[in-house]
Amino acid sequence: MTNPITQSVDSGTERKLGRLLAFGVLATLLASTCCVLPLVLVLVGITGAWMVHLQALAPVTPYAIALAVGALAWAGWLVFRPQRFCTLADGSCATTRPLMRRVFVACAVFAALLLGFPLIAPLFY
Repeated sequence: MTNPITQSVDSGTERKLGRLLAFGVLATLLASTCCVLPLVLVLVGITGAWMVHLQALAPVTPYAIALAVGALAWAGWLVFRPQRFCTLADGSCATTRPLMRRVFVACAVFAALLLGFPLIAPLFY
């Protein structure tokens, strides 16, 4: 039998983790708007002189990178830390859910690719 307090703590932590992952990915997309977004838009077929204005977001990039790394670090800490409450005698609930770990790793790899793109972008053009 599970404890309702444990369930509410787990669901609250899971919601917080999902929000942090989404925030980290959105901050990463914002940080890469000057480099990756125009390339993606051209590959999709959207062109125009208005894309020059995306360069105006370049001064915001370091702050967006800091927000993305901070949010992903906090989410990683929530994913990989042991749970506080465990109602089962064998301690099997002390490990975090494998699905959330996979989602976190996928988001972290995606963010690393986007943030690392400016380093390899000169190889493409």
